[in-house]
Amino acid sequence: MRTVGNSREKAKLVERNCQLSIRRQCELLGIPRSVVYYQLSGESPENLALMENIDKLHLEDPAAGSRRMFKYLRRLTGKQIGRRKVRRLMRVMGVEAIYPRKRTTIPGGPEGIFPYRLRGLTISRPNQVWCADISYIPMRRGYVYLFAIMDWYSRRIIDWEISTTLDTAFCILCLKRALNDFGAPEIMNTDQGCQFTSEKWIDCLQDAGVTISMDGKGRWVDNVMIERFWRSIKYEDIYLKSYENPKQLTQGIAAYVLRYNTIRPHESLDDKTPDEIYRGEVKKAA
Repeated sequence: MRTVGNSREKAKLVERNCQLSIRRQCELLGIPRSVVYYQLSGESPENLALMENIDKLHLEDPAAGSRRMFKYLRRLTGKQIGRRKVRRLMRVMGVEAIYPRKRTTIPGGPEGIFPYRLRGLTISRPNQVWCADISYIPMRRGYVYLFAIMDWYSRRIIDWEISTTLDTAFCILCLKRALNDFGAPEIMNTDQGCQFTSEKWIDCLQDAGVTISMDGKGRWVDNVMIERFWRSIKYEDIYLKSYENPKQLTQGIAAYVLRYNTIRPHESLDDKTPDEIYRGEVKKAA
């Protein structure tokens, strides 16, 4: 399995509009041509329904791993669902149980882990701390991943982007757009996902002079603000409307984020909207 995975990663380097033929590029990369032409088949409707249920159950019980999750699904569906299938689907979704882990070493090198810098910090103004995360979003026929950046103080969604793959490119695209439109925050807080420990993500933040903060492994509560947003958008919009395709989903997310930022009052903000808090404080600072 590791060899196949590595081959598929190398296949992404093959360029169709290149002076070298695809055959020659594959020879240089040491991969078979079949890997380049291979297209992953989509999940069956049954598996898509299971994935949506896994997503809902994960919001309810973030500590549930595949051992507990397949038992939940058996109770929910009345079917003899195997743990191996559930484990595979959770990997596809990017869903992982949250629990304390032993950590005796911190990975170094270009793809390193940064310390959590928000402990004991008073967050008192917009653009002091941004947080970012990725979440699985189900559709009626398929699924995508939603990346969002939030201002911690005002709860305002700064920007967002969707992708059909869990890569780094769409996160970088959204980050660069946010930095260009709103300027750089003082601190960016994320989890330790591979997208956020990648060299490109780290370089983009460091080039903008942003201090990088990362949650401890399994510490979802460190990024609790954006976790609340995932719950809100899924239960108030995504699950209710069951969008047909990415185009409809994009329109739905755009409408929800606009409503979330400008219309929906937040009790934690004294019933003001995130946009009122964000733009009001920014004007005062100016």
